[in-house]
Amino acid sequence: MKIGIVCYPTFGGSGVVATELGKGLASKGHQVHFITYNKPARLDFFSENLFYHEVAISQYPLFDFPPYESALASKLVDVVRFEELDILHVHYAIPHASAAYLAKQILKSYGINIPVITTLHGTDITLVGRDKSFKPVVTFSINQSDGVTTVSESLKQQTKEYFDIQREIKVIPNFIDPDRFVNKKREHFKKAIAPGNERILVHTSNFRKVKNTEDVVRIFHRVMQEVPSKLLMVGDGPERSNAEELARQLGIANSVRFLGKQDAIEEILSVSDLFLMPSSSESFGLAALEAMACRVPVVSSNIGGLPELNVHGETGFLSDVGNIEEMAQHAIYILEDCDRLEKFKQAAYDHAKNFEINQILPLYEAYYQEAIANAKK
Repeated sequence: MKIGIVCYPTFGGSGVVATELGKGLASKGHQVHFITYNKPARLDFFSENLFYHEVAISQYPLFDFPPYESALASKLVDVVRFEELDILHVHYAIPHASAAYLAKQILKSYGINIPVITTLHGTDITLVGRDKSFKPVVTFSINQSDGVTTVSESLKQQTKEYFDIQREIKVIPNFIDPDRFVNKKREHFKKAIAPGNERILVHTSNFRKVKNTEDVVRIFHRVMQEVPSKLLMVGDGPERSNAEELARQLGIANSVRFLGKQDAIEEILSVSDLFLMPSSSESFGLAALEAMACRVPVVSSNIGGLPELNVHGETGFLSDVGNIEEMAQHAIYILEDCDRLEKFKQAAYDHAKNFEINQILPLYEAYYQEAIANAKK
């Protein structure tokens, strides 16, 4: 198949998943064309089956804001026509689904009926999509797609609750590449971080308010009173400075390292003992899955798609959002006993196998083929 993928080319979850999906499809012999305004962050290797088409945005002085949606629609028309694509797969509803709909209508004037699959990732539904100024467009674009997927059952139900959706939504979960996200022996790295053989807790995110990064610091503060520990904070964003200041106020700054954005996150996860995710919103929890694949159990909130990923009492624990004391007690329970910690690590790894890319790719391939067949009827 010749597949066009539209995504945000950033470190965010939707962009990461779209890029890894495209790379996986290319490795299976499909021709994959990425269409976006920048090269995706994880599109980091050359393949004869991978192509990148940049969307040029007009800087015409009439526009206060560059008309990206129109530029994207035009680029989609161009790529579909001249690369003879079989299907378009757009990730994140705004503005990709509506741009794809416009492109599809234009392509019909050339005698081309291109099917469009829309994948909803989370904030495009739970945050941006609920804005009254976007809601009619989001609803229309989803209903006009030839196929719609969400990354969790929770997000599927939220989509149906927020919007008047008239078509079926298929759940296809996020995934990980087991060749990349695997525990690697990095004893020298671990010794440098925890020279006293302390437990290592880790949190990775974009440090937005919804990630509750200050709660991470408070949980760790409680844990280190019972279990000698270090905390690694990976990522960057608007809440980083608040989390750093809180660590100083609590007198634990020497035990907390803020590492900023990191590409080789698997190296950090490989030396970690516990992953903290106290978010107030998570449509799936990809960062938690990456940790589990590296044999790191998870203490998280119980919202969104997290209960579908983190098995309470087996791969880690779930708590209500904001229940810092309970999360800390769960963390202490896992970390205080070596045999217990090893049991949780093994369970996390075993469960993560269900989300390996080779398990998920066939679901997308079958869905594409179904949409293509329907478009030819």
